[in-house]
Amino acid sequence: MSGTDQVDRRHEFAGKRVLVTGAGKGIGRATALLLAQRGAQVVALSRSEDDLRSLAAAIGCETHAVDLADAGAARAAAVAAQPIDLLVNNAGIARLQSFVEMDVEAFDETMAVNVRAAMIVGQVCARNMIERGVGGAIVNVSSLSAHIGFALHGAYCASKAALDGLTRVMAVELGAQGIRVNAVNPTVTLTPMAEKAWSDPAKSAQMLARIPLNRFVEPEEVAQTIAYLLSDDARMINGVSLAVDGGFLAR
Repeated sequence: MSGTDQVDRRHEFAGKRVLVTGAGKGIGRATALLLAQRGAQVVALSRSEDDLRSLAAAIGCETHAVDLADAGAARAAAVAAQPIDLLVNNAGIARLQSFVEMDVEAFDETMAVNVRAAMIVGQVCARNMIERGVGGAIVNVSSLSAHIGFALHGAYCASKAALDGLTRVMAVELGAQGIRVNAVNPTVTLTPMAEKAWSDPAKSAQMLARIPLNRFVEPEEVAQTIAYLLSDDARMINGVSLAVDGGFLAR
């Protein structure tokens, strides 16, 4: 990469306000850091005030502490964050239970955070973009779990499949307003949540055996994909679910 490209990337999102949900850890934090490095004014949402404070100290971002499982609180935080030019719906949880033991509360909470919050925050941001007469871009952070059934991940897989479906509808309806909507679908990403789910070596070995590149994904690699989909370089990409999986789905 040339020096000129470096300069251009550092200003790629200059003048843009980017809302990142679940920005405290993992993919969300990596995305917030990367977008800030490329000139964006980041607005960060997370449940953890401590995570938000450390992120703000690192990049000087605006922060809002919120439990996105609460629909009213999610909407209020999204409204308070406006105006927003670009949105990354990254917040997600995983409650590991077998199907026969899965409880309604865990299922409902997973759907509330992983799907409903993306809908609510997406609605608020899209309405604001439309009212201002500007285009924009939204990236929903989904998962390979939208396509594959993983044991103990019933609620999580269902939520990510739903998020992919929501992404396609958003892309169809909002495209005419100049708002592009896409999803990224990473395989196991080395975040605190993934370490909890894949800490068993026997389980992780089986997963790695399905990945031709023979490794899991780093949060920064997902962040780079998100940044691409938000950028003008992806201006004709709309309604896709982009696998970041090292070739898992190619087998």
